[in-house]
Amino acid sequence: MKILLIGSGGREHALAWKLAQSPLMTEFFAAPGNPGIAEHARLVDLSTEDNDAVLTFCKEKAIDFVVVGPEAPLVAGLADTLRAGGIAVFGPSAAAAQLEGSKGFTKDICARYNIPTGAYQRFNNAPKAKAYIRAQGAPIVVKADGLAAGKGVTVAMTVDEALAAVDDCFEGAFGTAGAEVVIEAFLDGEEASFFCLSDGKHALALATAQDHKRVGDGDTGPNTGGMGAYSPAPVMTPDMVERTMKEVIEPTMRGMAESGYPFSGLFFAGLMITKKGPELIEYNVRFGDPECQVLMMRLKSDLLPLLLAAANGTLDQVTVEWSDDVALTVVMASKGYPGSYEKNTPIAALPADEDGAKVFHAGTALKDGALVATGGRVLNVTATGKTVGEAQARAYALVHKVVWDNGFCRSDIGWRAIEREKS
Repeated sequence: MKILLIGSGGREHALAWKLAQSPLMTEFFAAPGNPGIAEHARLVDLSTEDNDAVLTFCKEKAIDFVVVGPEAPLVAGLADTLRAGGIAVFGPSAAAAQLEGSKGFTKDICARYNIPTGAYQRFNNAPKAKAYIRAQGAPIVVKADGLAAGKGVTVAMTVDEALAAVDDCFEGAFGTAGAEVVIEAFLDGEEASFFCLSDGKHALALATAQDHKRVGDGDTGPNTGGMGAYSPAPVMTPDMVERTMKEVIEPTMRGMAESGYPFSGLFFAGLMITKKGPELIEYNVRFGDPECQVLMMRLKSDLLPLLLAAANGTLDQVTVEWSDDVALTVVMASKGYPGSYEKNTPIAALPADEDGAKVFHAGTALKDGALVATGGRVLNVTATGKTVGEAQARAYALVHKVVWDNGFCRSDIGWRAIEREKS
């Protein structure tokens, strides 16, 4: 099979690394890719925002299957253009991608199909939003409705913080994503990420992970796209996975189909495990970044047939096998992230891959043959172990071998699970 992968981050490097292991693969292209992805696929200078250009490339190269990594092309209808042109694709239609593209859309689906989630209201102007906040009090959660690269959410512990978040949204801090806001109840519990493939009729549960959103140790500082993750998440017991499938995933699939938006692709459910059980914080419609990196390290099955089954409606005919090992990834970011940061800083050395340990490229480029950091989140240093503690120790040992003066990372990825292991 000839495959095209869309994207350029750490998630896509992990997908490329895993897809390249498939015996079904004959030719592999990636657009736009990165230096890590270039180890596995031929990079293509293609505007992934131009749906028709992607379709034209697929026809010229007789591409059999397209795997879309990031959310923006899905929300912009790339999967629709490819399907209409006769190209098989992993990823939902633009209509189904509203689950990520609009927080309000997802909340309305939850309300209609009785999916457990925090109470909420939608607002398109600041005075009404602020009046609601004052009436509800804090803690409370303020979300920009649209895509904001993981940064449009404020968990406000005071009313003043919530009011400021509303101003940020309506004053354009998140561009058009903040034209509408969703204000919802604060859920108290432990967060977990749950990943599940869907072909519109059948679901196949994949695995669980736990992300670390805050930039600083001890979960302090501003939210980021994610500073590290590990899998599996101990809080997601077999019983909790079963409840998540029954109470969250299955009614969502039914609701999307009944609403005229059958969902084909990946459900990434951001959950809060509360005293009541699993409650939905948000949906994403693609693999998480950096959660994808730890999932791919644990996946024993060939990834390609799984994604194909989701695309062609045969998920009931495939199974998936996972390693019992823990995988943990530490994100190395440019100093200053998630604020402004210097670009094109040199990365002098990276450690070699080991068995069960790998550095994924998230925001790198080659300039005059030298590796440089171009993004906020730049490297995903990933390792496996029998326990979270062992995986953490291996990952940080690799971090110390990275020679990059402008890089930083959290020193405590996996701390919740390690506390659990100790007790």
